[in-house]
Amino acid sequence: MKPNAGLARAVTTRRGLHPLAWWLWAGGMAGAAMRLTNPLLLALVVAVVAYVVAARRSDAPWAGSFAMFLKLGAFVIVLRMVLEMVFGLRLPGTVVFTLPSVELPDWAAGVSLGGPVTVEMLLDAFTQGLRLAVVLACFGAANTLASPYRLLRSLPAVLYEAGVVVTVALSFAPQVVVAAGRRRQARRLRGRSSKGFGAVRGIAMPVLESSLERSVALAGSMDARGYGRRADQSAGSRRTATVATALGLLAVCGGVYGVLDASAPRALGLPLLGVGALLCAVSLVAKGRRTPRTRYRPDAWGGPEWLTVASGAMAVLSVVLAARVDPASVRLSLYPLSWPEIPLVAVVGVLCGLLPAFLAPAPIRDVVAAPPPVRPADTRVAVETPA
Repeated sequence: MKPNAGLARAVTTRRGLHPLAWWLWAGGMAGAAMRLTNPLLLALVVAVVAYVVAARRSDAPWAGSFAMFLKLGAFVIVLRMVLEMVFGLRLPGTVVFTLPSVELPDWAAGVSLGGPVTVEMLLDAFTQGLRLAVVLACFGAANTLASPYRLLRSLPAVLYEAGVVVTVALSFAPQVVVAAGRRRQARRLRGRSSKGFGAVRGIAMPVLESSLERSVALAGSMDARGYGRRADQSAGSRRTATVATALGLLAVCGGVYGVLDASAPRALGLPLLGVGALLCAVSLVAKGRRTPRTRYRPDAWGGPEWLTVASGAMAVLSVVLAARVDPASVRLSLYPLSWPEIPLVAVVGVLCGLLPAFLAPAPIRDVVAAPPPVRPADTRVAVETPA
């Protein structure tokens, strides 16, 4: 009977959701938040995003950065309110308190330094800061859920170099959080305090050293993999790609202007935008031949990805529709000051953003198998007695 060797580790080929789908979903949620000043709807958006993160967060190193983005959003709200109280426009209304004021010259019209602080001013600053904080939370969710390395592999060949730069920038915050957590835990194990200015100084220097070491290792890895090499391409192909890029960008700019401006001719709207997108696609294909790349196990795009992107699109479309039907429903009314409305269409659309929490594949986690059983031969040796 052959001995059973067992497995030390169970390897799975199952892959999580495509990282681009997470970014498109987060972009839809952020787009919905950017068109809102209704604090109730903004709170609903951040609650939906937080639930999806809690349901589909993996145990990767970058998966713990969402809390940092929430703290950054809270800091943005406080900073926005402080700046509004000190330098903001003095809105009329119910005065809460008065700051010492300074008279400014006529050329500084619209800017004040101190003065009466009203409830309307505080609410306006709070909603503006809350909107920016929710946008940060949406992109923080994408940074938490999507693997930056898989996102880099999914980019077209022509965007590979720019994608490397963006990926390094996006992974900076999670890596700093992980490095700072390790240094803080090391200080605690040594019996040192992890709070105060001295602790910050003792944590910042090792984090900076690890960042420099990681950058050197990344540069060596990129050089060993032939990063930046180019394939031979004819001059005509290069000129075609350059002209297509220039014309495509000009057409996209004109198409966006035609879509946003209702008085513009119809030919400057969606038709010109479609032509510009087609020219940009041609330029991407032409330039991509100059940068040959191979992919090992390319990420598939299937039904869960389409449903995730559709849920983010439903959120922003519902907010746009609610704003068209009743513009006051998506805004906070300051004059007269009243409780914000709750538009049903926008609420249903934002709640559609919860679909990835149930339809997206579960996060991939390492599965460790049980230790191999003891062989019968070893058992017999343990109980045998000498003759």
